[in-house]
Amino acid sequence: MDQASRRELRKSLRKSRRSLTLLQQKQASRALTRQLLKHPQVIRSRHIALYLANDGEIDPAIFAAEARRHGKVCYLPVLHPVLHNRLWFVRYDSEAELLLNQFGIPEPAIKRGRRRSARALDLVLLPLVGFDAAGGRLGMGGGFYDRTFAFKRAGTYSPFLMGLAHECQKVESLPIASWDVPLDGVVTDRYSYRFNRASASSTPKPAVDRLFIGRYRTQSSARRFRSSRSNG
Repeated sequence: MDQASRRELRKSLRKSRRSLTLLQQKQASRALTRQLLKHPQVIRSRHIALYLANDGEIDPAIFAAEARRHGKVCYLPVLHPVLHNRLWFVRYDSEAELLLNQFGIPEPAIKRGRRRSARALDLVLLPLVGFDAAGGRLGMGGGFYDRTFAFKRAGTYSPFLMGLAHECQKVESLPIASWDVPLDGVVTDRYSYRFNRASASSTPKPAVDRLFIGRYRTQSSARRFRSSRSNG
């Protein structure tokens, strides 16, 4: 897919999400929140970056409020004042002073002690225009997230990159450029996707966390051991 085709696909997918009614957007936001609050990756993360929705993006605002209520620390992306097309992350709470950046998007004012590096985040909830079954992400074309998280291409696990989208934004396949940083997962208003890098595939169901499976097996083994001792 050449650049012209990518632009046409981006235009079509943006039109699809903008065509959703206000009621549909609200319903999608509530459904997204339910999906996120039960997601193992969200449960075990403390420092979570997200975004303020615009242009028909699925809205994580309800989730942000619930996350803070559960003791999570939320951050918003801020345009880096020096490095071109890169992001900083600044704490987003009741004390955050929101200012419009050069694109007219609200972002918190940078204040001492409220910034966190990209590498120090546990989970990043990314906006997107489209995604595919291999974890490919089509953004708005600025490359901000790809440049900021370029270190993830070396196989670094943290932070976990989770795209948020309406289910209608899923496409069969996206071309991957050398600079693209693939997603670790996607959550929509209907499904949770966890991407398997080895097979480049996904399954539209809640992801199963290996850590929780391990804990279950360990606890089950311990119960069987105690039972055998008491019976012996």
